[in-house]
Amino acid sequence: MVLSSQDPGYRQCSITVMDNIADPDIQFDEKGICNYYHEYKRAEEASVFTGEKGKQKLDELVAKIKEAGKGKPYDCLIGLSGGVDSTYVAWLVKQHGLRPLAVHLDNGWNSELAVQNIENIISKLGIDLYTLVINWQEFKDIQLSYLKASVVDIEVVSDHAIFATMYKLAKEKNIGYIISGTNIVTEYIMPPSWLYQKMDFANLKDIHTRYGTVKLKTYPTLDFKKSVYYSTVFRLNPVSILNYIPYNKKEVKELIKKELNWRDYGGKHYESVFTKFYQAYILPQKFKIDKRKAHLSTLICSGQCTKAAALEELKLPLYPPEELQQDKEYVLKKLGLSPDGFDAIMKMPPRRHDEFKTDTRLKEQYMKFLQKTQSIRNILKRR
Repeated sequence: MVLSSQDPGYRQCSITVMDNIADPDIQFDEKGICNYYHEYKRAEEASVFTGEKGKQKLDELVAKIKEAGKGKPYDCLIGLSGGVDSTYVAWLVKQHGLRPLAVHLDNGWNSELAVQNIENIISKLGIDLYTLVINWQEFKDIQLSYLKASVVDIEVVSDHAIFATMYKLAKEKNIGYIISGTNIVTEYIMPPSWLYQKMDFANLKDIHTRYGTVKLKTYPTLDFKKSVYYSTVFRLNPVSILNYIPYNKKEVKELIKKELNWRDYGGKHYESVFTKFYQAYILPQKFKIDKRKAHLSTLICSGQCTKAAALEELKLPLYPPEELQQDKEYVLKKLGLSPDGFDAIMKMPPRRHDEFKTDTRLKEQYMKFLQKTQSIRNILKRR
């Protein structure tokens, strides 16, 4: 039975728009405030730096990146999707005199607007761009495998590939820093049940082995051993630069429109046709997930949106009917799915990712090893 806002058991946070439809595991305190609000505030206090402290930390970080990049063509990598966050990161690193190499994953789902935005960004900022054009038959086969597996996080297929590509590039070009657009003030809140670990190659491999038909020859992968190597031996440093500045999404949109001729997609991550269809149709229809609740709740917590405005936005349809019909036909045709075949997939009960193989045990063993050897490693660091 699916809960609705009219049911007696329905509860919504007194501050955010998170509720027990979005997440049945949500918790409320005696004032009706949900756990996500408190978790956000702790994260903001610990990791968001503004004012003079933020400027000092950002200056120190930029100096480290420049020092590490001396004598090299590039001193950092940035992912570039054409969305708000990655576009602003590109503008920001250039403002601070860094020499980034931008990395873009072309998985076959880019909207025309995304392509135009990326072209504007690299030409106006003078940034070199590395584009990985992924093998469509392989990529499509993995996406279809995830659909058939009936797991929630189909975006793992894209995210794993871009992370694997960036880590490999960083090693090849001896770049020690990856600067991302991930940030706390606009995207922190996200129920764990809505996502899965992007770097769990064991999970991806098992899902594809069970449901796929195409051999993976060129799809970029990053298994657990490689990820340990990049983080501990190569010492690759991921940096969330937007946590060091006052980051207001509305103001940033206006800035990049003015400076880079950036055009809005109308939704978070809607630069991808598939992501739009996934977030605005597959997630709410099959998994009863409306990601707008998490995105808007984060903006409420960071003071960029009122609850009243968020509730009004949630009244709007996720998909205008004419766009839905057009996008659905396009996505199904591109994936080679019939309407009946897709409907059958949508009617399958959701399954957890951990019903398939995972690398969780390896990670647990690795963390135990780190704990046991902490004292020895501290001694070696001082030598």
